[in-house]
Amino acid sequence: MKIVHVVYSLEMGGAETLVAQLCRLQKRQGHDVSILVYSMLGSLGEKLVSEGMSVKVLGLGPMPLTMLKYLREFRRTRPDVVHCHNPAPTLQAALPARLAGVRSILSTRHSLVDPPYDVSAEKTYNRFARSCDWIVGICEATCVNLRETPGALRDRIVRVYNGVDPVVPVAVEARPEKRGLTLLFVGRLAAIKNLETLIRAAALASQRVAGLQLWIVGGGDERPKLEALVEELGMRAVVTFWGERLDVAGFFSAADLFCMSSTSEGLPMSLLQAMSVGVPAIVTDVGGMAEVVRFADAGKTAPVGDFEAMSGAIVRLATDEAERKRLAGNASKAYLEHFTLEAMEQTYLELYQRQR
Repeated sequence: MKIVHVVYSLEMGGAETLVAQLCRLQKRQGHDVSILVYSMLGSLGEKLVSEGMSVKVLGLGPMPLTMLKYLREFRRTRPDVVHCHNPAPTLQAALPARLAGVRSILSTRHSLVDPPYDVSAEKTYNRFARSCDWIVGICEATCVNLRETPGALRDRIVRVYNGVDPVVPVAVEARPEKRGLTLLFVGRLAAIKNLETLIRAAALASQRVAGLQLWIVGGGDERPKLEALVEELGMRAVVTFWGERLDVAGFFSAADLFCMSSTSEGLPMSLLQAMSVGVPAIVTDVGGMAEVVRFADAGKTAPVGDFEAMSGAIVRLATDEAERKRLAGNASKAYLEHFTLEAMEQTYLELYQRQR
């Protein structure tokens, strides 16, 4: 099967990493896989190219010209499937794919799409998504929200849970050095991640949990602001910023609890990576991450912005090793049964071949 994935960029991010893993698996299974990128290659794109993946950057430009570029590409390469990831690629590539006679066209929304959404933007998305056979939400919460958007194509909306490659545990000597119970965040340092809540929760918990550490792995515009908060709270001995990393296996292998305090979230691959190595989670009660943590009974949830509630969850699990082990076992079991990369890929293959 000839499959083209369409993305905005291949800079490091959760959705982009998931697309990269999906492409690698589909290629290993013998499919003819390529990626079309609108804006820039990014560090993840460079790695894919070095691995021999077919990646082409179209370059920034006005919408009509971009659509024409996609149309020419699809007419030249004649793919069986065009899989768009998120709104901008759908607006740019779905109609050209239909005009080029592509048999199967999908659009995956990798975010929560939670209200209050941009009504005008969602109307535009739904208008262009009429060229798609299927519109995929990455968790049930995303699907519910998509069905409520103006002009929603409700009969085309389906859920495909994200799946990821498992983290391969690394030897103790190859892990970052730890001194006590260690909390881990992996993701973009963006405002929507609301890391201020997690940092304040860790500060409060550290008063009751000796040796507590918080590792923040990722890059983004919020880092200077967050570093200033850590300084203000006197938490330099507790919080470590590790920056953006391509290989995060050592961090997941060493962590005791995975934490996210986002104000809005779909189903982050970092949560599923944590589950793959049996790391329980403490997350805010939003979107797919809370949905999955509850479904798997693999951790605790806290209200958005409530650092005291999050701190309480951290202290409870820090002081109850038996409960941590129970949640860890549930996380590993749920990952193997529902959230592997192979499970996600198989569902997508079935959609590629299913007629609407």
